Amino acid sequence: MLALLGLGTIALLLAVILTKRMSPLVALIVIPVAAALIGGFGLETGKFVLTGLQNLAGVVGMFVFAILFFGIVSDAGMLDPIIDRILATVGTRPTRIVPGTTLLALLIHLDGSGAVTFLITIPAMLPLYDRVGIDRRILACAASMAAGVNFLPWTGPMIRASAALKLPIREIFSPLVPVQVVGLVFIFAVSYWLGLREERRFALAPRAAAAGIGPGSATIARTLSDAERALRRPGRFWINILLTVAVLGIMVFMAEKVPPALMFMLGTALALIINYPQVDAQRQRIDAHAKAAILMASILLAAGVFTGIMQGTGMLKAMAQTAVTFVPPDMGRHIPFALGLVSMPLSMLFDPDSFYFGVLPVVSEVAHQLGVPPVQVAQGALLGQMTTGFPVSPLTPATFLVCGLTGIDLADHQRFTFPFLLAASVVMTFACVLLGVFPL
Repeated sequence: MLALLGLGTIALLLAVILTKRMSPLVALIVIPVAAALIGGFGLETGKFVLTGLQNLAGVVGMFVFAILFFGIVSDAGMLDPIIDRILATVGTRPTRIVPGTTLLALLIHLDGSGAVTFLITIPAMLPLYDRVGIDRRILACAASMAAGVNFLPWTGPMIRASAALKLPIREIFSPLVPVQVVGLVFIFAVSYWLGLREERRFALAPRAAAAGIGPGSATIARTLSDAERALRRPGRFWINILLTVAVLGIMVFMAEKVPPALMFMLGTALALIINYPQVDAQRQRIDAHAKAAILMASILLAAGVFTGIMQGTGMLKAMAQTAVTFVPPDMGRHIPFALGLVSMPLSMLFDPDSFYFGVLPVVSEVAHQLGVPPVQVAQGALLGQMTTGFPVSPLTPATFLVCGLTGIDLADHQRFTFPFLLAASVVMTFACVLLGVFPL
């Protein structure tokens, strides 16, 4: 009964968001609270919500101050030379811009953080997309594909899989290296195709050609408004660069000792002091980015309500235990392949902790009893579960970050990007079979 209630809750949540019957903020609060009350948990629901909010406090703090930090250094002009260099390198041809976006996101994601990848890639590339006239959904898709396929030994899913099944990371990751190469080739091919599709769209758009945008037009010269020029601090470019490198470097390499939220808080404070020492100017910069920060914080806190209730009521655990009972014994050797095919869509149903610590150990045990090595089960899961799946999952804050930074609706992002991420997962799953990582 509890598993059925959980499945119904998630299905309803996805349905109302995808059909735009409710905003994500409203759906993430109202639907799980109603489900908990229907399940008979009564006043305990408040405890579940509080636990969920407490678990997300650090994430909320990081995202809010990350938005403020990157907004302030962008106002000061730190990204101007970077954007100009990108413009000079990729020109205005979408067949170069979109793969260039994928490459940029891929390089930034070497730190293993999807949030940092989106926070740097999207603000850097968005002005170029807008000036050329490229669909913003493509920017979200390109960045999502790069972050999704780039699963590394120090990323969350890999660490969770290793811990849950008590397997060395090297044993899981090493056989997947050629598989990941196949996935990277696929996403760059998709990026080029998306760019080519935009070029063809421009060719059929007379107004775009008349406006001088689209492929074949001259390199776009960036022009700043008087208000933007007044905010620029070109003499402090290198100081802002060093500050950004320090904040991100400490956050990546000392995350266990220094909370990321603290680093962005200190970074924001220092960025304000360095670039806008006057109190009134500091207040104006905070006010300028407060809307985006508050919107992101509210959605993240609403996501905390959802995850807190789903975990606290036991609905996620019940769903996990029920799901594995549908595996026929004679299909045991196909478990890794089947898991690889469905692992990406499962990101829409399970948060990473619930899947890797709840579902994966049970699936691994069932597979082990049927003669399948646990490492193959881990590899099947990593082909999509919160790897290619995380940038579109409503259970991860990074999804809302992508939507917030690009200014597109969650439903539009999911409809556009989901098929490409699923295709990447399927391609890598078949690559595992062809390369002998696990049997069909």
